[in-house]
Amino acid sequence: MDSKLLSGKIVAQSVYRNIKKQIKNLNEKNITPGLAVILVGKRSDSELYVRIKQKKCKELFINSFLYKFENNVEEEEIIKQIELLNNDQNVHGILIQLPLPNHLDEYNILNKVAIEKDVDGFHSLNFGNLAINSNPLYVPCTPEGCLEMLNYYNIDLEGKHVVLVGCSKVVGLPAALMSLHKEATVSICHIKTQNIKNITRMADILIVACGVPHLVKNDWVKDGVIIIDVGINRMDDLTKKRGYRLVGDVDFDDVYDKVKYITPVPGGVGPMTVAMLMKHCIQYIVENIEEQCVQNLNGGNYIESI
Repeated sequence: MDSKLLSGKIVAQSVYRNIKKQIKNLNEKNITPGLAVILVGKRSDSELYVRIKQKKCKELFINSFLYKFENNVEEEEIIKQIELLNNDQNVHGILIQLPLPNHLDEYNILNKVAIEKDVDGFHSLNFGNLAINSNPLYVPCTPEGCLEMLNYYNIDLEGKHVVLVGCSKVVGLPAALMSLHKEATVSICHIKTQNIKNITRMADILIVACGVPHLVKNDWVKDGVIIIDVGINRMDDLTKKRGYRLVGDVDFDDVYDKVKYITPVPGGVGPMTVAMLMKHCIQYIVENIEEQCVQNLNGGNYIESI
């Protein structure tokens, strides 16, 4: 394997090995984890992402529940479904597939999910606790996957200059906060940033999540940079049977000679996002059972009620 590549597939398999052990332990207690997904509309990309998540749930023996709504659904109908899922003991995680149609209040809908089932980490309490570094139950999956990958490859963030290209709540902002909490120096660039190359060229670690194919070129980076490319974009390619190929926000071939490490697209961050979601599906019940087992040893009678 290319020594410069940070493979999300390899790291994800390591995560799944641990998950399988935890799920086996849960099964012995007659508990099967369950993930509910709410999908609004018929966006092909959203439908693809949901199918990938459902496939992985099946592989790991996690129950998967899909609730589909038409694009013109009323907000109250979605909230009613969320409330039912909040009270469903067979559902341990609830995912609202983003983006939602413009007529829906995304903030309001995300905050209706019970915080202990907010496996995407977008509830304002989870996000707020991330901001103040106060033990959120969950954090957004993609940036967590980025940092999990860096940790797997023994890449320390402490004292490093981490530069983010993109400031969305899905990737850029939480990745910046997580990096800051790892004692990195953090810069965030976005569409209004002036002289952006002057900033990206200072990056020890460059995390790119802006949705612009091949935006970052050779002259954007310094020698020895580590690049995490979160982007996944379709680029026309008539040499491919499907008529396109998937590329990142970084021009891989153009920057390759300068990088110390780089994630491929596909096969880099994508597998890590799904792996973190699967980890979140069982995280709360695993931690809850461990806590209740301790209470049980101390004279309580909690384990029977699980």
